[in-house]
Amino acid sequence: RAGGAAMEPERECRVLSIQSHVVRGYVGNKAATFPLQVLGFEVDTVNSVQFSNHTGYAHWKGQVLNSDELHELYEGLKLNKVNRYDYVLTGYTRDTSFLAMVVDIVQELKQQNSNLVYVCDPVMGDKWNGEGSMYVPKDLLPVYRDKVVPVADIITPNQFEAELLTGRKIYTEKDALEVMDVLHAMGPETVVITSSDLQAPLGNDYLIALGSHRKTKADGTRITQRIRVESPKVDAVFVGTGDLFAAMLLAWTHKHPNNFKVACEKTVSAMQHVLQRTIKSAKVQAGEGNKPNSAQLELRMVQSKKDIENPEIIVKATVL
Repeated sequence: RAGGAAMEPERECRVLSIQSHVVRGYVGNKAATFPLQVLGFEVDTVNSVQFSNHTGYAHWKGQVLNSDELHELYEGLKLNKVNRYDYVLTGYTRDTSFLAMVVDIVQELKQQNSNLVYVCDPVMGDKWNGEGSMYVPKDLLPVYRDKVVPVADIITPNQFEAELLTGRKIYTEKDALEVMDVLHAMGPETVVITSSDLQAPLGNDYLIALGSHRKTKADGTRITQRIRVESPKVDAVFVGTGDLFAAMLLAWTHKHPNNFKVACEKTVSAMQHVLQRTIKSAKVQAGEGNKPNSAQLELRMVQSKKDIENPEIIVKATVL
């Protein structure tokens, strides 16, 4: 869009986000809603759980929404004929029937709007010291692999999740590109491996993320753009980063439909701004020589509003 036409309103863009809710802190919908709203999206949230705080704290209490209750909420939207969405966003889920219901809802919404884009973070587990382990029940893997990924348009697995979904191990960048091709073949036209234990050209203090965007041109030919993003490692365990990443990737791919590289640069740069602000603030709160706790490491979301809205690009992507 021309710079001069900045005031013309964009067509309203509506996101259905089905994620966790916490009273305190920023994970799930609490991590995704604010950035999406700041970036101009209408966000309708279904809270898949309502907890006092994320489960990394010593204590947590709360309620879990089951698949029947999810269905009931969706039926309410449908009865009022307000079940038209441009995007669906989902993250951490522990229950197979809930996940299956999400798939049913996505498929129905795609019948309402064939241009609907489903952004899915297939949260299943991660690697610690090179060893992968699942932190959701094992029976979620076949549901993600056989039901969810085929209806998804954008997926954001970490390396371990990408390996689980494809049944292939990643040791080199070449392996990772092949795994992304397998994932494309399963359905999604955009795949971002959000973190990996691959060796970064810039050195050990950097984390590698890889992206692959496959477009089918009008004449039926396919072009795949692949990029590598190296971002500085931040020495702390944050929670909610994946949820924030997926939300911002949704926003920036929407705003830059023909520039996957820039969309990734803005997403990762904004991420970096938020994490740097968070770690700095956490260290001040914890005091000299003390390790920040869960409460102190909550993402500085509101304080980062300007960075989310208009991120200075501090991380560049390399086209592969």
